[in-house]
Amino acid sequence: MTFQSHPGGFVGAQYNGLNYPVQTVEYLVVAGGGGSGQGTAGGAGGGGGLLTATGYPITIGSSITVTIGAGGAGAGYHTVNTETQGGNSVFGNITAIGGGAGRDSSGGSPNAAGGGSGGGGNGNNTNIGLGTAGQGNNGGTGTGTFAGGGGGGAGSVGGNSSPPSSYNGGNGGAGVVSSITGTPIQYAGGGGAGAGDTTSRGGLGSGGGGNGGSLNYLNGTAGTANTGGGAGGGGGGYNASTGAAGGSGIVVIRYPSYLSKASATTGSPTTYIAGQYRVYVFKANGTITF
Repeated sequence: MTFQSHPGGFVGAQYNGLNYPVQTVEYLVVAGGGGSGQGTAGGAGGGGGLLTATGYPITIGSSITVTIGAGGAGAGYHTVNTETQGGNSVFGNITAIGGGAGRDSSGGSPNAAGGGSGGGGNGNNTNIGLGTAGQGNNGGTGTGTFAGGGGGGAGSVGGNSSPPSSYNGGNGGAGVVSSITGTPIQYAGGGGAGAGDTTSRGGLGSGGGGNGGSLNYLNGTAGTANTGGGAGGGGGGYNASTGAAGGSGIVVIRYPSYLSKASATTGSPTTYIAGQYRVYVFKANGTITF
């Protein structure tokens, strides 16, 4: 048995050149963002649920499942109430809930859907989608018939639409910045809502969330892939715009680089050393075994 000093002052045992085994890891699990509504004042999609922590226990030789949530679908042209919630993302027994869908201002104007963060209310129905405690926040409310509410984000609630004098769509709620990959990135922000009169603007997305549409740019903008951002809502008149899809989720795992590499992975995660950490970034379903 020999001993070798490691970063951070740790003295780890080595045997026949094999590194000290992994006992715990740090994780970031972000679900898919919610889809958004079309029409005059499409409500925006909520950001995917976000969970992050250190100290997740590892059992050597056991495979850990990784699931990446897809972004929810947006309402298409000349369709109503077809928006969907984002998919859940999973790392072992940790599950982040997909973002709630925003709704369109026609077809009965249903309530916005809840999720990791909630979808924004539309112009005809101010009822917001509710977020999941510890993962995200509520969506914002719409106003009148011309502006929707922003989708909730992991960092803050979705913005309400502006007063009726301007009818601006609500901005998306802020995401949460994580540096687990080695680079600060904001994840799980809400989408901006759609707006529908000639002087208004669509709401702005945040943390990977898409911007809302308006009469100058009708369609909502999709959430950014692998951020869990909610979709921007559609603007313009009824049947004149489409909603958009939420951004897909992501799972990131890291631990000190002097510890053992994973013995096996599936799903082709990106693996690299960042500072004193070994990082695994999953953008597709897979497994990891230590």
